[in-house]
Amino acid sequence: MNEGETCGKACDACGTVCEERQSSPNFQEKPNALSHVRHVIAVMSGKGGVGKSFVTALAASMMRRVGYHVGILDADVTGPSIPKMFGVSGQIRGTASGAYPLPSDGGIDIMSVNLMLKNEEEPVVWRGPVISGVVKQFWSEIIWQDVDYLFVDMPPGTGDVPLTVFQSLPVDGILVVTSPQELVSMIVKKAVNMANLMKIPILGFIENMAFFRCPDCGKEHHLFGESHLPAIAAQYDLPVLGHIPIDPAIAAACDRGQVETLENHWLDGLMTILQNLKEK
Repeated sequence: MNEGETCGKACDACGTVCEERQSSPNFQEKPNALSHVRHVIAVMSGKGGVGKSFVTALAASMMRRVGYHVGILDADVTGPSIPKMFGVSGQIRGTASGAYPLPSDGGIDIMSVNLMLKNEEEPVVWRGPVISGVVKQFWSEIIWQDVDYLFVDMPPGTGDVPLTVFQSLPVDGILVVTSPQELVSMIVKKAVNMANLMKIPILGFIENMAFFRCPDCGKEHHLFGESHLPAIAAQYDLPVLGHIPIDPAIAAACDRGQVETLENHWLDGLMTILQNLKEK
């Protein structure tokens, strides 16, 4: 710092090397001593209702199907839907060393607040700091055994929980889920800007409810209008990794707890990127 200048203590935004320079604090939580997680992938959206949890489930099922050990940390504490999609029920049991997630029929390890409640329909009426604390516990007290990919299903928006996840977990990359409506473009940009602020790379975009294919003629219909995602992705020089259609069979499988049975090639581009991630 030059003589006469006032230090604002904003060291991350300052290129000057001086005696007063402070390093950024490290808020990362240590995982359970018995855990071994190779990659952590956060799935986020700037708004609700775009199918973020479904994309999380679909991505996890895809990676499990090709032989990887996969887990899902359901960080959407007040609106958990992951256990329902996978047909997983029951309660987590703790041990002296920690607690184990519950496996799905296909072998995906799942941790969600619904697996801690006596009644899954019981509302979770907690304030932000409590919810953030629970998300940290899902990482530090749950034993994630030899997991290749841990997907973190986050609540919508850019509030307490996404901030907690990005600061507390060693996130390798972010998937941003969106839908074709023009309104979503502004929300997507908020999610991208938050990721850049937290210095976590975005792996790409996935567009849900992209089109409807007529079962009679096979023609695709864009019920929400033409997609704005390619233009947004080009603006940030990021890839679009998949377009998922509107299909009653998808909703039926999720309602039955059989999301793992969905055969799809919608996210093949995502698989390639995940397989090329370097282990920390």
